[in-house]
Amino acid sequence: MDPNGDPVKRQILPRASRRLSRLIGMCAGLAIAGWSPAQSTHGSSAAKAPEENTPHEGQHDFDFEIGRWKTHLRRLLHPLTGSTTWVEYDGTTTVREVWGGRANLAELDVRGPAGRIEGASWRLYNPQSHQWSLNFSNSSVGTLGPPTIGTFKDGRGEFYDQEELNGRPILVRFIVSDITPTSARFEQAFSSDGGQSWEVNWIATDTRIARDTNKERSER
Repeated sequence: MDPNGDPVKRQILPRASRRLSRLIGMCAGLAIAGWSPAQSTHGSSAAKAPEENTPHEGQHDFDFEIGRWKTHLRRLLHPLTGSTTWVEYDGTTTVREVWGGRANLAELDVRGPAGRIEGASWRLYNPQSHQWSLNFSNSSVGTLGPPTIGTFKDGRGEFYDQEELNGRPILVRFIVSDITPTSARFEQAFSSDGGQSWEVNWIATDTRIARDTNKERSER
């Protein structure tokens, strides 16, 4: 266990007293990382816009993850300090669909030499902005952290946020990639220089747990 407190409270849930408007104000800075929020089109210009500029209709982007997964997690103990000490955890992730796919709840339960992490991520789809917000909570804290916001493109999800870590402002990047029917990768990174460089501090690899149909029949 991190001697400075909860192992993920300081990384995933830094206490940041900012509102969503601050995130919108970061759009210019986040463009460095290749991300910009989806833009809506209005009026006659919408019909003339190139197809590639049409916002992605992504309310089913997380459908691939519904179900139970075996999770292997690697976490950098002290991000943005020059530390190279990583700890590992193993356990499960269970994802449930909500609102017909426009939201979902992912429950993480992993253990390792550094302790146990019980977390939940509440993912919400905004049909107006065509963006997802990912809202994480740790059971030892009991409150939702600041949301990371973004979209999927070509099977890859990128989500960003501005937070504070140890009293200094940072950018947070969360990437969902390498998606297949049986596996996926989740990576978090921090930047203290406005997105010019990133340090990865959280890598989770999920492998789908096959359904035991014989057990399900016997339980009916």
